[in-house]
Amino acid sequence: MRTIHNTPNAPMPIGPYNQAVAHGNVLYVSGQIALDPITGELELDDIETETHRVLNNVKAILEAAGSGMENVLKVSVFVKDMNQFGRINAVYAQYFPPELAPARELVQVAELPKFVNIEISVIAALNQ
Repeated sequence: MRTIHNTPNAPMPIGPYNQAVAHGNVLYVSGQIALDPITGELELDDIETETHRVLNNVKAILEAAGSGMENVLKVSVFVKDMNQFGRINAVYAQYFPPELAPARELVQVAELPKFVNIEISVIAALNQ
C-alpha cells in the first residue's frame, strides 16, 4: 500500500510531486532544498546554513511520516561545487554520526532547482 506524506513543517512541493511516499515499511523523501517552510525564502548565506536548512527540512518530513534521522538508510546529495565537500560533511556529520551513518552518494551537478547549491533526498525505514 502506498501512502502520501506532506507536512507544513517543510516546504510544500513546487511541482507535481509530494514530500514523501511510503510503501510498506520504507519512506522515500523527495529532494529538499534550503527553503524555509515558514517564510518561503531560500537560506543561502553560506553552504553550512544551506545544508542545515536542507537537513532540517528532511528531518521534519521524516518525523511527520513517523520516522526519524536514525532510520535513514540511504542519502543522495547533489551539489553544485565539489570543493564544498568538506564543509558539507562537517554539517552532515551533526545529523548522521559516522557510527550510524547511512549509505550515501554525493554528486556534483550543473544546476539545481532555484539555483541552490545543495539538494538532498533520503530513503528511510518507518517506525512500526
